[in-house]
Amino acid sequence: MLESILLTVITAATPLIFAAIGELVAERSGVLNLGVEGMMAMGAVAGFAAAHVTGNPMIGVLAAIVAGVVMAALFGIVTLVFVANQVASGLALTLFGLGLSGLIGDSFVGIPGVSVPSLNIPGLTDLPIVGRVIFGLDPLTYLAIALTIGVSWFLFRTRGGLVLRAVGDSHGSAHTLGYDVIRVRFLAVLFGGACAGVGGAYLSLVYTPQWTEAMTAGRGWIALALVVFGTWLPLRVFIGAIVFGGVSILQLHAQAFGIGIPSQFLSALPYLTTIVVLVIISRNRVLVSTNTPAALGQSFVPDR
Repeated sequence: MLESILLTVITAATPLIFAAIGELVAERSGVLNLGVEGMMAMGAVAGFAAAHVTGNPMIGVLAAIVAGVVMAALFGIVTLVFVANQVASGLALTLFGLGLSGLIGDSFVGIPGVSVPSLNIPGLTDLPIVGRVIFGLDPLTYLAIALTIGVSWFLFRTRGGLVLRAVGDSHGSAHTLGYDVIRVRFLAVLFGGACAGVGGAYLSLVYTPQWTEAMTAGRGWIALALVVFGTWLPLRVFIGAIVFGGVSILQLHAQAFGIGIPSQFLSALPYLTTIVVLVIISRNRVLVSTNTPAALGQSFVPDR
């Protein structure tokens, strides 16, 4: 039972990790992209469609990355090149992604999916309790863990990460020092789109290997909240995703144990938790201001 619960929590948390880590990098550069939900939806449908046509789930993951990057590039062109409002553009991207994914995926509804296989290491995967939790996960979950560690190392241990954070904190100063602010931000936005695409592919290729319209079910918004919850630090975002993953599957186990709580309340619990956490964090101004990119959401137009 414990092993099953842990596996379910990890599976529920993985798409949140991908989407939140990608958005964290974009926000660290000073760009607020509210289109995570739309990018995840496009990643989910592109991943499912490519895997179904080719029979190879890894090709599906690559297709999801491409879909996420294309959506992110559209957002980047609108907000960074044409200097449109980031909030309005992000909301439009979400609506566009949800609508387009529903249109593309209409012919795939009800078709069995191609699932990404889990690892099976003889002698290790069969260990009690920890075997499947540590040695029997799908490759994308290990990728999510590596992504968290890699992004944390990049941001705080490399020159590129320092430049990215400098652009997010003061784009004017970074531009004066000779850094190409638009280029740095555009690359960060593309990275966020790729991660959101993989998060969407995880939903349609691992979590529930099928395609249903709007299967992201608000996870993109939770990923946005996780960035604030983790105060723009990758390891804290990772922990937050595990917590929210646990909350999201609580409804399943509560119903299995026959706990007399309305299912509607349990379904809304992850979103209620998001609101409560954001309210608590917002009251701690020191915690939020310490790591918040000072230029977050501010458009940049080079003067020379």
